[in-house]
Order: sequence, then structure tokens, then C-alpha cells
Amino acid sequence: MKKVVAVLLAAMLLLTGCGGSSAGSEDTAAKYDSDTLKIYNVGEYIDTAIISDFEQEYGVKIVYEVFDSNEMMYTKLQSGDSYDILVPSDYMIQRLIGEGALQELDLSLIPNIENLTDEVKNLPFDPDNTYSVPYFWGSVGIVYDKTVVSEDDLKAGWEVLRNPNYAGQIYMYDSERDSFMVAFKALGYSMNTQSEAEIQEAYEWLMEQRKIMEPVYVADEVIDGMINGNKAMAVVYSGDAATILMENENMGFYMPEQGTNLWVDCMVVPANAENPKLAHEFINYVLDYDIAYSNSEWVGYASPHKDVLADLSSAGGYFEGNEAYVPRQGYEMDEVFEDNQVLKERLTQLWIKVKAGQ
Repeated sequence: MKKVVAVLLAAMLLLTGCGGSSAGSEDTAAKYDSDTLKIYNVGEYIDTAIISDFEQEYGVKIVYEVFDSNEMMYTKLQSGDSYDILVPSDYMIQRLIGEGALQELDLSLIPNIENLTDEVKNLPFDPDNTYSVPYFWGSVGIVYDKTVVSEDDLKAGWEVLRNPNYAGQIYMYDSERDSFMVAFKALGYSMNTQSEAEIQEAYEWLMEQRKIMEPVYVADEVIDGMINGNKAMAVVYSGDAATILMENENMGFYMPEQGTNLWVDCMVVPANAENPKLAHEFINYVLDYDIAYSNSEWVGYASPHKDVLADLSSAGGYFEGNEAYVPRQGYEMDEVFEDNQVLKERLTQLWIKVKAGQ
């Protein structure tokens, strides 16, 4: 998951605990064993109308809570909290599967899984969709101001982020995974490397960038910052990039040839879910064409639904001509993050030093 987003408390308070109609609730409880569905998702990551529409159509109540990182979600799950649906990222799904924390899905209850585009099928962390169904997917690239950044300079790939011509004009994500990914790829290494020498070299790359470029380390602020043209370049998730490009015609999106992170966020059912039947119903609902269309249009990230992806990006679609909406596909230098706690902890230690300039 690739993104870290702010939690809109007011909106979530409206969603949490708002129930569907009481009519038919007894029938619903009989069919699904419960009339309440608990969902734990990233903030600002769903068209809120989907919640109320599902409640009304199925006569249920949805308790919708939000997290701002996979690690926050994992900690809460480890503490014993129970949810019916989680929406974690690829590497976290790999960890949860390994720990036996997820239920196997009954795909016969999710017929809309047939709507998935080929690019999100057979993913290495769950090749047969035994435990997960894709929700959104995307990549990481560079949003740049076309009136400021030279096209020739972009040919340097990730190294353009150390071009002194743009000193003081760079946004970097305040994330060790994403920032070290940039450094690893710039150096020609895998972002899943376990080589201490390569990790050290990437650390030195980021330290030199900090010294030369004086980048600003941000999270969600990057969206408004680039819409307003505050910087020349920014490392940005593709969905956020699509929003920026929609709002500022001077902005372009570039994915370096050295490769990048391709990510997939999926819907999963925890092992301790209290209402897996209704969870399957909701997962199938989200993969319906109309629901997937409105969700992708609202959130801005690429839909896993093949027809929605095509329609939104083609002539007359909401994202027509938007180069950030559809992720790059089939490029051998692109990678998916793997779950590696030793690497994660090492990068966290070094990232603290990078930000402190040590």
C-alpha cells in the first residue's frame, strides 16, 4: 500500500455505527448469522456512498473503522480486535497468511471475482486468491512540473531526484520503504535486497540526496503541494498522481526505467472474523461493475475490475489521457514488496538517521 492517508474523523463518525433499515434485519441475521459487518480499511479509501448503499440493500449495519498504515492494522489485529474485512497491502497479506491469521475464501460466494483484470491475478503472495481479493492497485512514480523540469533530465530516472538544478524543489515520501525503494532502484538493486552492502549504499544515496537537494519529507501533503505547484518534483503513488494531474494541467507523471514498486491492496477475511458470510457478500458487491466504477472514480486509484479499468481510462472516461491512472504492466524491473521484517527494521533504523542528517 502503497499510501499513508489522514483519517477524516468527522466522516468516519458518520459511517461508524450508522445502521441500515430495521426492516428485514431478522431475516438478514438468519441468512448471514449477523446483521453487522465490521470493516477495517485505510482512511479516504472508499466511496462513502458504498457503505450506506450496502446497508440499505442488505438491511445491515456496517461498523467502518480506518487505519493509517499496515503496521497499525497489524498491531490492532494482534491485540485481539475482531473485524470481518481488512484491506491490507501485498507484503502484509503475505505475513498474515504465514501466521495463519486469515481465513480461506469461498470463491463460489464471490462470482464477481471473474471480473478481475489479468494483471492482478496470480500474485506471488496469494497466487490462487485463496485468501485475498484485489481492491485497488498501483505503482510509485515521479510527478513533475512540465513547465520547470526538463524532459532530458527525466531520462536520468530516479537520479533526477539528485539533480542539483532542482535543489530545494523535491518532495520525498516520509516512508522508509518508499524512499529506500527509490535509492535501491536508482542503484540497480532489488527493493527486496538482503545485502548489507547494498543497503548501506542506498543509505548513502539518500544521505547525499538530503545534503544536495534538501528534500521535504511529506505524506498526504504532497497532493495539495503538487496541485499548487509548490515543488518541481515529488515521489507519488499513482492514484494520488492521477488526482494531481486532474487538478493541475502543468503536471506530468513519469515512471523511471530502473523499475519501481507495484503494489496491490486486497480485501481479506481474518481468521477471527465473526461474520464471514456477510464479508463474502460485501467483497462480491465491491467487484460489481457499477460499484467498482464509482469507487475507483471517487478514490482515484486503478480498479482491479477489467471493464472499469478500461472504461475509466478510455475515450470519454473520467481518467481519459491521465498517464498516472493505469499502472505500468509487464515491466520486468518493477517489483512487489515482500514481507521481510529484518529488512524493514534495518531500513527503519537508517531512515531515522537520514531524516536527522546523520
